[in-house]
Amino acid sequence: MSAESNAPVRLVIVGGVAGGASAATRARRMNEQAEIILFEKDDDVSFANCGLPYHIGEEIKDRDALVVASADFLRRRFRLDVRTREEVVSIDREKRIVTVVRRGVTPEQEETYEQPYDKVILAPGASPIVPDLPGVDSDNVLTLRNLVDMDRIKARVDSGSVRRAVVVGAGYIGLEMVEQLRRRGVAVDLIELCDQVLPLLDHEMARPIEEALRRNNVGVHLGVGLESIQQDGDLATSVRLSDGTESSTDLVILGIGVRPNSGLATEAGLEIGNTGGISIDEFSRTSDSDIYSVGDASEPVYGPTGTPMRVPLAGPANRSGRLAGEHAVTGMSATATSVWGTSVVRVFDVSVGMTGLTRASAKRFGKEADSVTVVAKHHAGYFPGAETMTLKLVYEPNTGKVLGAQCVGGEGIDKRIDVIATAMHFGGSVRDLAGLDLAYAPPFGSAKDPVHMAAFAASNSLDDIESFRDSDASLEEVQIVDVRGATEIEKAPLLEASGSIHIPVDELRDRLDELDRTKPTVVSCAVGVRGHIAARILRQNGFEVQNLAGGATVRNRCFD
Repeated sequence: MSAESNAPVRLVIVGGVAGGASAATRARRMNEQAEIILFEKDDDVSFANCGLPYHIGEEIKDRDALVVASADFLRRRFRLDVRTREEVVSIDREKRIVTVVRRGVTPEQEETYEQPYDKVILAPGASPIVPDLPGVDSDNVLTLRNLVDMDRIKARVDSGSVRRAVVVGAGYIGLEMVEQLRRRGVAVDLIELCDQVLPLLDHEMARPIEEALRRNNVGVHLGVGLESIQQDGDLATSVRLSDGTESSTDLVILGIGVRPNSGLATEAGLEIGNTGGISIDEFSRTSDSDIYSVGDASEPVYGPTGTPMRVPLAGPANRSGRLAGEHAVTGMSATATSVWGTSVVRVFDVSVGMTGLTRASAKRFGKEADSVTVVAKHHAGYFPGAETMTLKLVYEPNTGKVLGAQCVGGEGIDKRIDVIATAMHFGGSVRDLAGLDLAYAPPFGSAKDPVHMAAFAASNSLDDIESFRDSDASLEEVQIVDVRGATEIEKAPLLEASGSIHIPVDELRDRLDELDRTKPTVVSCAVGVRGHIAARILRQNGFEVQNLAGGATVRNRCFD
């Protein structure tokens, strides 16, 4: 059924970029007669904010490439009434008007006027968190939200005055900025209050990112906070951390996180959700059915829990904007789908992606979860250039329903996360993953893909063929059998595993009498493959046995 309409409707959109611009252009494509007014308080209506760090690092050389659609383009192509440097400051729902401040060159030149509406789409986005600390107002303490912020940072780096920088926050923006500043030859210290980089990940899955940072001479400070910023005049010259450490700097980038810009909605009396975003229904309508909300300030349904939650990512913002724009001008659209938090980031030569729940977040949300971890090549190992990846699959222990995944390594990690995210969208189980028909040729993958291998392991666990010991679990009071060769063990001893018994897997059947069948046993190898074979041998010979998830490779990330 077509949702096209020629009914006259006055649609006011508050904010551009991903959600607002997508809403505006979809609204026009679905209703040629609609009056569509797009308010943007800044100069730039639609730009690739995810690309900002890469222009600072000159990996993206052309600044204009980041401008997705200029105001003039939107006016010309879509006949939108685009009003830049105009901010909607209030909504009168009873009178159905918004109050707008038109910014001038000086405060004295500001003008205020009222704009009637039939429908409103809120796309106010989110703002960087700036802590209330001494020195945070220094001219060289900056955040990165838009093109203006990007230009300020890049101008300082281009001037040659930035030899050292401090980046606060080891989330996506912080890590991208670290990488790009190092690309420009700037010495960087990274500060993160949590005890790991990328706090959204399980600890052992974040360790390869930390190792990549250190290999590239980044000073990594974990488990410490920013306490103060020392100034010389208007410039920050050093930072002091909560452990007393001081780092000199010519530039401070704050990447601590973002807060939803929900003030306009709050003042209008719209319902705000439990995570601070604007409450919406399946069509992105707020508690006022004539007002919609999309993007980073909204609370869509989070797939793994089925409850509303803010998920500030570009993909969901674009998709929700498209649907809201259509619904606002036609009264019809598809319903929004759940958001799974699917994301990916590159840090030097290592990339990591995730979707859905980790083991840690499952525990926080009170969801029972099991996981398996596999270490495999991104394509056939015999084909040149095969790179190692670690894939952790999280699932419900009774049903096998997939809850989430994390993948870290080099090439191909995004493919695996996208495959699993797709399965999750359709409510897939680990058995569904095990049966997927995936493209294979030696340059691209393996006949048994890492996704298959993780699903096979999870299915084995569900079928009580194999039991797994978490990579970070205690190995006290168990019999530990390391089935690697002596040279392997010498190079990478299994950590926090005193008293390990070393029996190569090929000798295990002939040396069973060296083991105590009455003791719970954990087997380990390098990555878990030989451990699986050993576990099957021991179990069929009367042992109560578990295979250490990810073997020594993953366990040693937990304790090194």
